Amino acid sequence: MDQEKLARLRQRYVGAGGGDIHDPRFAKVAAAQFTGDKRKWPFADVATFVGAPYRPDALAKPDLGGLDVAIIGVPMDLGVTNRAGARLGPRAVRAIERMGPMDHALGTAPFTMLKAADIGDVPFRSRYSLESCHEDIEATFRTIVEAGVSPLAVGGDHSITYSILKAVGAKRPVGMVHIDAHCDTSGPYEGSKFHHGGPFRQAVLDGVLDPERVIQIGIRGGAEYLWEFSYDSGMTVIHANEVDDLGLEAVIAKALAVIGDGPTYVSFDVDSLDPGFAPGTGTPEVGGLSPREALAILRALKGRDIVAADVVEVAPQYDATSNTAQCAAQVLFTELCLLAEARAAGKGRP
Repeated sequence: MDQEKLARLRQRYVGAGGGDIHDPRFAKVAAAQFTGDKRKWPFADVATFVGAPYRPDALAKPDLGGLDVAIIGVPMDLGVTNRAGARLGPRAVRAIERMGPMDHALGTAPFTMLKAADIGDVPFRSRYSLESCHEDIEATFRTIVEAGVSPLAVGGDHSITYSILKAVGAKRPVGMVHIDAHCDTSGPYEGSKFHHGGPFRQAVLDGVLDPERVIQIGIRGGAEYLWEFSYDSGMTVIHANEVDDLGLEAVIAKALAVIGDGPTYVSFDVDSLDPGFAPGTGTPEVGGLSPREALAILRALKGRDIVAADVVEVAPQYDATSNTAQCAAQVLFTELCLLAEARAAGKGRP
C-alpha cells in the first residue's frame, strides 16, 4: 500500500464527520443536509413529496410565498374506466423516503437551486362530482401558474392532466412528452369528456396543447383502435416494442426533435412501466418500459423548457411491495430536477 497516500487520507479523514465533504460538487449539497454529523431522519416527522418543505398555506398567498415550484397532490380518481384507487396515489408517494437530495446522472440538486415545497392537495368541494373536481383542479392550477410558479402534480387518475393543461397552456399552447401505456386521446364516453382515456384530445381541441409538439412513448396493449386522434392531429407515437427496435438513443433524439425549444409539459403515467416493476395501477399492460429506460428518457430533457409536470395513476392497494410508489417518487424527483435546470437556464416559467 502507498504509505504517502495513506498518510494523506488519514490527515483528511481521521476525525472527520459524515458532513465533512471536500468535493465542491457535493459540498453544497451536504451543507444543506447536515448539522455537524447529523442529518434529518428519513422516517421522522410528517411525510412530504420527495422530502420537500410543507407549505399548506402557500395557495392563500398572492405569490405562493415566493415559491418557484409547487408540488401538489391531486387525490381524485372519478375518471377511471376500470379499477379505482389512484386517489390514494399522492399519500403513497409522500410515504416514500430518501428521494434525493441529488440526481447523480443529471448532476442536479434541485433544493439548492430553487425554492420548492409540498403545498398539500387540491381543495376539492365534492368527492362525488367529477365535473366540479375538474373545475377545482383548473382553478387551483391557474392560481399557481398566474403566480409564475411551476406546478408539479401527483395524481390521481390521468384525467387530471386535462384541467392542469388548461391552466398551464392558457397563454399559449404547450408541447408535451407523454410517457404512458395508452395514448389517452379517445372521445367522450357515456356523457363525460372527463375520463382518463381522453384528456389529450380535449386539451388539443381547447387549444392548450400543440399536437405537433407532442410525443407519446411506451404505447401498447389492446386499445390501439381508440387512438386515431393521436395520428390525425399530428402527434408522434412510439410504441413500447418500437423502443426496442429503434433503440433508446433514437427515441430520445426523436423526443427532443419533436418538442424543440418551446414550452413543454411532462406527463408520466406509471402504467408506462411494465407491471413487473409497477403493478400498482388501474390499467396495467404487460411489455412495458423499465424504470431505467423511463428515467433515461426523462433525464435527456435536461435544459429544455420544461414548465410543468405530473406523475399519475399510482393505485397503491394493488402493490403490496410499494415498488410502484417508489418508481413514482423517483420520477417525481427527476421531474423536479428538470424544472430546476429549466429555471436555472432562464426558462421553465408556465
